[in-house]
Amino acid sequence: MAQDSDTPKSVDQGKGKALEKGKGKATDEPKNEIPIRNGQKGGKKAAEEELNEEDQQLKNELDMMVERLTESNMELYKTTLEAMKTSIKTSTSSMTAVPKPLKFLRPHYETLTKLYDDWPDGENKTSLADVLSVIGMTYSDEDKQDTLKYRLLAPTSDISSWGHEYVRHLALEIGEVYGKRIAADEPTKDLVDLAMILVPLFIKSNAEADAVDLMGELEIIEETPKFVDEETYARVCLYMVSMVNLLTYPDNETLLRTAHSIYMEHKQFAQAMVLAIRLHDVELIKADFDKAEDPALKKQLAFLIARQRIVLDLPGDTEEEQVYSECLSNQKLAEHFKSLAKELNILDPKTTEDIYKSHLESSRVAGMTNLDSARHNLAAGFVNAFVNAGYNNDKMMLVDGEKETWVWKTKAEGMMSMVASLGTLMLWDIESGLDKVDKYTYATEPEITAGAMLAIGIMNSGVRIDSEPALALLGDPEKLHNSNPLIRTGCIMGLGLSYAGANNGDVLELLLPMISDSSLDMQISAMAALSCGLIFVGSSHPDVTEAIVTTLMDEDRKNQLTDKWTRFLALGLGLLFFGRQEEVDVILETLKAVDHPMAKPTAVLAEICAWAGTGAVLKIQELLHICNEHKEESDDKKGDELLQAYAVIGIALVAMGEDIGQEMVLRQFGHLMHYGEANIRKAVPLAMGLVSSSNPQMKVYDTLSRYSHDTDPEVAINAIFAMGMVGAGTNNARLAQLLRQLASYYHRDQEALFMVRIAQGLLHMGKGTFSINPFHTDRQVLSHVATAGLLATVIAMIDPKEFISGNSHYLLYFLVPAMHPRFLITLDEQLKPLKVNVRVGQAVDVVGQAGRPKTITGWQTQSTPVLLGYGERAELEDEEYISLNSTLEGLVILRKNLEWEAGQ
Repeated sequence: MAQDSDTPKSVDQGKGKALEKGKGKATDEPKNEIPIRNGQKGGKKAAEEELNEEDQQLKNELDMMVERLTESNMELYKTTLEAMKTSIKTSTSSMTAVPKPLKFLRPHYETLTKLYDDWPDGENKTSLADVLSVIGMTYSDEDKQDTLKYRLLAPTSDISSWGHEYVRHLALEIGEVYGKRIAADEPTKDLVDLAMILVPLFIKSNAEADAVDLMGELEIIEETPKFVDEETYARVCLYMVSMVNLLTYPDNETLLRTAHSIYMEHKQFAQAMVLAIRLHDVELIKADFDKAEDPALKKQLAFLIARQRIVLDLPGDTEEEQVYSECLSNQKLAEHFKSLAKELNILDPKTTEDIYKSHLESSRVAGMTNLDSARHNLAAGFVNAFVNAGYNNDKMMLVDGEKETWVWKTKAEGMMSMVASLGTLMLWDIESGLDKVDKYTYATEPEITAGAMLAIGIMNSGVRIDSEPALALLGDPEKLHNSNPLIRTGCIMGLGLSYAGANNGDVLELLLPMISDSSLDMQISAMAALSCGLIFVGSSHPDVTEAIVTTLMDEDRKNQLTDKWTRFLALGLGLLFFGRQEEVDVILETLKAVDHPMAKPTAVLAEICAWAGTGAVLKIQELLHICNEHKEESDDKKGDELLQAYAVIGIALVAMGEDIGQEMVLRQFGHLMHYGEANIRKAVPLAMGLVSSSNPQMKVYDTLSRYSHDTDPEVAINAIFAMGMVGAGTNNARLAQLLRQLASYYHRDQEALFMVRIAQGLLHMGKGTFSINPFHTDRQVLSHVATAGLLATVIAMIDPKEFISGNSHYLLYFLVPAMHPRFLITLDEQLKPLKVNVRVGQAVDVVGQAGRPKTITGWQTQSTPVLLGYGERAELEDEEYISLNSTLEGLVILRKNLEWEAGQ
């Protein structure tokens, strides 16, 4: 290929190449899009008059060449065509104009096409087709695909010599013609063969995006690995993976699998593992893990798998396998978290007053809070539970000598939530935690026993140890089948939280019979279904699916289905199909046969779970249609109310996978708030909280702050809770101030004030070290378990007074599976903490950018361990160490770089 040119040159400089543009970077508009109409009679004279001497000479030469081709002397044809090609290839003009030779040859196009038809087959005819293919570019506005037509008639010539713009134009026409041929059921092999010639040309000139797009259009994306090498695979894969959110099933899965195979070919195990996790393909994850031979790399992969809460069972025979099992089961998570707290000097427990800062509230109402004291104490218990989560230390529940007092300062179910708060305080630290909770398990009050059961489930969340204490204690028939519904609920919910995502068969045996047992209260069956949904999230487990659907169709339970708890039965079904996309269609068909007002909302819930995080625009449109329907007062009002509320939540759930989608749905929520009915309006704040959890953007929390003064008390309460979700674990100062103002504003409203306190606890969660955002690993992977936990909480909040503001406030602990430290901790190959300097800054999207662009902006250099905010990315400051992970987030193992020398 001729030398690429970066700067436009004038015609007078004469040399260079016509159709090349920049360094092959596909950003400029194709210059051949400018229609040239000099061939028309009126314009011809004007053009001729304007031509300078050099252009006139070029035009005369080209006219003469065309004339020679029309003459009968065939010996001149070959040299004439070569001269014509050379003239086109060596012409340079401005970057945006059509090259002069093409401009002057365009009026002769019809003459040349007639010649082509008349000439006998042979070398000259092929050569002429080559020229016609290039001139055909100037007709792109007239829906002719002549460039492609004549290229297929001259397949042997060197396409790359015509330059990058020509190759792009050809690719465009291949896509158009392929679409037409597929629709007409005509063969496409010649187009695919031609595309196979273009793809390497694109990749060679840094236009990976064009190459992938072309192969995607021709449905041959699986062929990509053939064309990439050590230099180009990373950019090709980056582009492919970034496209996944914009495609529908099954194209999105094909792209992920293709990129995965490229990464595996190039031994990029960490990147391949991230894609295997995104595919939620446990067999593939296991295969990747087994293929990695390097012990340190295996530990790193184990950390990645553990972050997604996927359970891999290893034999554990050797010492090495036991270490892998430890990494896979998050056993050291509590230890790492405490080392972060020590480094940040935040080990001292915080009191509720440190959070409320009542002295900053309006002096008129400070200390006058008209909150029923038991309710006030319960709110304090939740705040304490969230703020000191994971620190094994507080000034309320774990203080010697006063252990009993706080529990007794609350009433009835409040005692359950109070004791359960021990679970979050001792989060992930099972051995110490069991000692602290043990004494409560023997209490005579059923609420305290229920709280102890729930605490055991909470502290086991996401961590597994061989002795399986949660299964032994919560599965104890005396507790699990207790006559008191609260104790049963505590056990069932505890099992769901501790085994979320674990696909554990032993737990299934305990819970499955409860789902379809018609002698039980709907509360027990629904919680058992929800726990099974959490444990088998995204697995479409046939036994659980059948049990839940049978319960929905059971004539004996028809009256029970109007119960407020039925929504959790429906959610359990939805979670089983989480992320399964079209697989859910079978269930949707089955639900159409169920003659009950709860059937429709259940179907919507199942569908939104199946498409969660995909950004599927068509699904969002369907959900908006549901919100638009005006519902009349009728017997099945409850079902219809929930139907629209679920649709609103679903819009957030589907759109959360993709940034532009998030922006757009936030605008839609404004419209729904203006024009929607009460059932839609109370779901909107929750949807906003879900779509931007632990990501406090001013435009979101300012809007929620407005909604928190709404005339409808349920909208106001949900908006306050959503403010807590948006700021969860960020310590955002502006949000803290807004919540303090709300505490003054609602000092006489018990329910709203209770929710303000909860929101304050969420905002300062883990003293500002936690995140409940379900995306991790550089926001590439959606955690099924975390989203399931958020969804359970949000669905309970749709009717706040029925559940969380009422007596079922313990459902707030469904947030626990979504709680995770937002840290970066660097370890050496023996998993000992290793201090290194890293730059932490705002992540920059570098997909398709040329060269080696900076991936972060506005960074600060800090030494590990560090906290990462939403949208932040970290990089190692120098090359002294090599990271075994593809992203610096969570637990990262570093290896000494042997080629690095200090001071270089």
